[in-house]
Amino acid sequence: MGLPPAAPLLLGLLLLQGVLRPLWGDPVFIPPVIRMSGPAVSASLVGGTEDVTVSLALLPDAEGLLPVPSCGVLNNETGDWSLTVTPSGNSLEVTVRLKRSLQWCSSNETDSFSESPCIVQTLLISASHNSSCLAHLLIQVEIYANSSMAHNASENMTVIPNQVYQPLGLCPCNLTAGACDVRCCCDQECSSNLTELFRESCFTGVFGGDINPLFDQLCSAHTAHRVPDWFPFLCVQSSLANSPFLGYFYHGSVSSRQYTSFEVYLHTDLKDVSDFGYKQGDPVMTVDKAYFTIPQMSLAGQCMQNAPVAFLQNFDVQCIANLEVYHEQDDIISVKIKSGAVGGTVTPKVIYEEATDLDKFITSTETLLSNGSAPRNVNVEEHYIFRWNNNTISEINVKILRAKINAHQKGIMSQRFTVKFLSYNSGNEKESSGNPGYQLGKPVRALNTNRMNNVTALHLWQSAGRGLCTLATFKPILFGENALSGCLLEVGINENCTQLRENAVELLDSLIQATHVAMRGNSDYNDLGDGWLEIIRADAPDPGAAPSVSSANGTCPDVPAQLAIRILISDAGAVEGITQQEILGVETRFSLVNWQFQCGLTCEKADLFPISASVQFIKIPAQLPRPPTRFQINFTEYDCNRNEVCWPQLLYPVTQYYQGEPYSQCVAKGLLLVSFFILAVFLSDPWTRVCTAWN
Repeated sequence: MGLPPAAPLLLGLLLLQGVLRPLWGDPVFIPPVIRMSGPAVSASLVGGTEDVTVSLALLPDAEGLLPVPSCGVLNNETGDWSLTVTPSGNSLEVTVRLKRSLQWCSSNETDSFSESPCIVQTLLISASHNSSCLAHLLIQVEIYANSSMAHNASENMTVIPNQVYQPLGLCPCNLTAGACDVRCCCDQECSSNLTELFRESCFTGVFGGDINPLFDQLCSAHTAHRVPDWFPFLCVQSSLANSPFLGYFYHGSVSSRQYTSFEVYLHTDLKDVSDFGYKQGDPVMTVDKAYFTIPQMSLAGQCMQNAPVAFLQNFDVQCIANLEVYHEQDDIISVKIKSGAVGGTVTPKVIYEEATDLDKFITSTETLLSNGSAPRNVNVEEHYIFRWNNNTISEINVKILRAKINAHQKGIMSQRFTVKFLSYNSGNEKESSGNPGYQLGKPVRALNTNRMNNVTALHLWQSAGRGLCTLATFKPILFGENALSGCLLEVGINENCTQLRENAVELLDSLIQATHVAMRGNSDYNDLGDGWLEIIRADAPDPGAAPSVSSANGTCPDVPAQLAIRILISDAGAVEGITQQEILGVETRFSLVNWQFQCGLTCEKADLFPISASVQFIKIPAQLPRPPTRFQINFTEYDCNRNEVCWPQLLYPVTQYYQGEPYSQCVAKGLLLVSFFILAVFLSDPWTRVCTAWN
């Protein structure tokens, strides 16, 4: 269907106008030409739109004549069309609508899918100022009877079946509505004459309409042609209704909202069993059928903001947040937790404290001046204490340490989140680290007999801000976890060497403010004879041993820089099948370095001297290993620890090296595998030929 004769010339002029007018600053319609197939279209008039009037005109279809539009009369309605002008910033939004309904088109047509259009007209929108035409918009109208607006959407609603139980679409290759798709033999819109043209080249498989084909593992799939030897024993006997092709199309779900940091809504298929009591490891639930979440550390070392809190599982994590994109989550006071009893709820009791030293938590990349905007509060530490009674939660106490920062503060913020489960009748007594042996991840218990309050712990640094030792906090040494920490000590070029050694020793000694450690996880603090071991301090440095002179050249020898803590542990039996571990000894040792001041562009700024501390758990076997035999000493090629090829472990599952199952079960399973192998050999195709030739 071509354009009317008057339209092509006007179309070229309007396209040229749409390119040049914006360069001159004059008003112009964007786009200048529209092909209209629905009941309404819109365009924008940009440029100098002050005191501009817009009019609508219906162009006659006269051959070879370009009518001169009249811009002196404002006309917003022409026959079946209406014009609406809406100001939008520095432009005007122009909308043209068809006033009558499109249902009369389908009522006039005997065939609702007629190939000829129902409405064919040409509209001209003119923008003028003081009867002078400034811009034009040409609208070519071609509306068909089968327009989507001519029918009620609810009448033709498509019901999509669940692909898990029924294939989505009986003819996937039918891609064009109302037309025949070539090579698609299942297309119902193809006549028999058209189908005969490509019947020999039809699409095959699921795309060609075979939506439920016989899969390779089906027992009835290979009855007509050659099959492998193992097929009669390992095929699947199943009905065609249970087909793997039912899941050929992905069936997913879309989330409709962003979740807060304290709750993540469950899938509707999951069951909430918290009303019948919690078990260890069960997620703590809210009354809204959601997980109670607190940021936690993942296995990859990243913080998961929506990690569920598990019942009776403590944790202490640190997370890093960028203040430019950080948003404080909903207040925890509004969250209600299920207690574990039917209908029981617990509301957290929250205590807020203000952080005084922001340098411990925030590393600012730039200094912001006050711009009059209100400051905002951010949580830098959150400590949760859950009181439990049997399989229920009786009380939740929360202490939140928050800081007030600039609304546009930039930098990196360090956050700490702790969760601790305590018994409902426990007081302020010191928590044990095991009963009787140590549990992995529990703090190492320590005593300091040189002071009245002798209960203490072994610590490592937990750096914050710039990593300075003056800003670092302490974290306890956890049983069985090797760790390394450090901080930076500010040193000037004229630093006194003796004073530098004393400062380094004082910082390193602050980590081990103890004289004894507990051999077991439940050693009594009031009884020094109940398994308490004295800490061995090897090579303790003497800060005054070197000459007490200033480092005129910025050099100091023998400065303590590293504290190595070695803890010997061993298995000490088992209780109810659970191995109990205990500490055999603790040794601390200092490492000395020669310090030299490092100058940058100038030597005026203080240098940063790094000091560190490490803890290493060394496991001692409960029994001494058997000494190697003379054969193992002389013939090293049979030693599995020295060679890549290990002949003694050739049949590993049935040897003494395999400890995964009892030896009797390993032998039984090995004999079963051998019998299967022999059976497969007798049923194989070569053996069948041998038997045939023998007969």
